[in-house]
Amino acid sequence: MERLGTGIGWRPEIAGAVEHLPGIDWVEAVAENLCPGHLPESLLRLRERGVTVIPHGVSLGLGGADRPDEDRLTALAERAEALGSPLVTEHIAFVRAGGPLTASPLLEAGHLLPVPRTRDALDVLCENIRIAQDALPVPLAVENIAALLAWPGEEMTEGQFLYELADRTGVRLLIDVANLHTNHVNRGEDPAKALAELPVEAIAYVHVAGGVERDGVWHDSHAHPVPAPVLDILTDLASRVSPPGVLLERDDNFPEAAELERELTSIRGALDLGRGRARVTAPTTAPQASAPQASAAQASAPARQRLALAQAALLSALVAGTPVPEGFDRVRLGVQARALGAKRADVVAKVAPELPEILGEAYRPAFLAYAHTHPMTGGYRRDALDFAGQLLLSGGPENAEVRRDLRAWWLERSGPAPRSARPTVRLARATRRVLLRR
Repeated sequence: MERLGTGIGWRPEIAGAVEHLPGIDWVEAVAENLCPGHLPESLLRLRERGVTVIPHGVSLGLGGADRPDEDRLTALAERAEALGSPLVTEHIAFVRAGGPLTASPLLEAGHLLPVPRTRDALDVLCENIRIAQDALPVPLAVENIAALLAWPGEEMTEGQFLYELADRTGVRLLIDVANLHTNHVNRGEDPAKALAELPVEAIAYVHVAGGVERDGVWHDSHAHPVPAPVLDILTDLASRVSPPGVLLERDDNFPEAAELERELTSIRGALDLGRGRARVTAPTTAPQASAPQASAAQASAPARQRLALAQAALLSALVAGTPVPEGFDRVRLGVQARALGAKRADVVAKVAPELPEILGEAYRPAFLAYAHTHPMTGGYRRDALDFAGQLLLSGGPENAEVRRDLRAWWLERSGPAPRSARPTVRLARATRRVLLRR
């Protein structure tokens, strides 16, 4: 497996700092934020220097009940080819639910949600990963995610689930040690046990990131310094295997370059400490999960439908206020619902920065009130338009000047849309007719 070395997540906000940080062997960029024909100059300069760039997908939804979308797979493949990447990565998660399998509206989570560690979910995930592997020009690695809630009736531990997933598909693993810490705090899962059960030979690389405790749970924020417990898990991992690559993730609240460099130094120190322990510590053999399935088996239609119904019920409870499915922790589900709403507000503010500028301090409470009764059914840019349109139709904002500016913003951006978005187009046109009459 290719040795990557030490890396950092490339983000536009820290592009200049990343280019000048010492000892950076590779970077990872969010795939959906890249256009193959217009790559950022910073990434092109890094590539010219021989720095490897890996596209990291966040919207494929390999853990969802539906088969992977062909257009999303094509887009991920195009980015890998444009960057000359040795592999691409995605998440073991679902990001949308509903649709034809459940005869219900398709809902978007706007976030990575955990799949149940059950046979049905594993069968579906394995088939979805094989579909993705066939469509991609380079190997695929998939990441374990952080979770605020647990599914009832799970049949495997995380380590067993990942072990069998790798065994059945040959997929590589992107192990996020910060997510292992998150699941330890939120779900009582032992990181050492998970590492002992992992097929460490399948690890492509490792993520390290910070988080924060809020609402009584640990949030994998990627906006705070890496805490000592996460570095301890990295040390434990490095005592078991020498990971091909380790990468620092930071997605918000970006510090100065000197602070990023200090965090990278701490990561290197944790790795060195683990390698030193490996000389005196016997390696742990990862046990296989019980009842392994044949690698050629495909997910049955009933398995996909059962998973679809379960995921749709959970997502609907999180974003549409429907009843909490049986067996879930209501308090924890409420925390997750609030976190989803807060993330929607943050991302919409980034993709449509004019909205918080126009609305000022009223933006966040207005958006959260909107999100509570309006699930996201498209991307974040569509969400921004829908929020503004709904706010205008409901008579807000009260300030005439603010309302005029918001109305002008909405009308300017609510023009023709692709035929594939017909229901949304009809709603936008109806809203436009109402606003133009005012």
